[in-house]
Amino acid sequence: MAGASLRPLAAAAGTSDRMLLYYFADKDELLAVTLERIAGRLRNALDAALPVGVRLPYAALLNALWSAVGSPGLAPYMHLWLELAAGAARGREPERTVAGAILEGFVTWVGDHLEAERQAGGDRAALLLTTLEGLLLLDAVGRRDLAEAARGIASSEPRPGRGR
Repeated sequence: MAGASLRPLAAAAGTSDRMLLYYFADKDELLAVTLERIAGRLRNALDAALPVGVRLPYAALLNALWSAVGSPGLAPYMHLWLELAAGAARGREPERTVAGAILEGFVTWVGDHLEAERQAGGDRAALLLTTLEGLLLLDAVGRRDLAEAARGIASSEPRPGRGR
């Protein structure tokens, strides 16, 4: 994303760079809108796996999410997410702003699917997402074996503030 320029983006969209600038103020706005749309598609895929209203205990939700985001069909989304997070970590815009907004949406999504999360103030949703991010990172660097081992431990350990 950092090296993306308007001409290749326009060519990929089947239009011209001038046409993109007619609809978008600049490359940052184009990337922000595109990333928000991609995040929406990912949320739709997750909603298909876990429909609205389904609430699961922490370990079951972690396992269900790992099955979904660890699948080959969602791998491109996860790789893009890691790239976006890396740009945000470097303080680049629009990556930082867009990643923050997307993350807020996913914290809400996880909270809506996590049993008793509303009483926990979002902390357990943040913990689950942090665990999931770590699993994705291990998988992205070619250590699916470590990701699977860590997932097994994370889904069997009691969560902070909760017994087994």
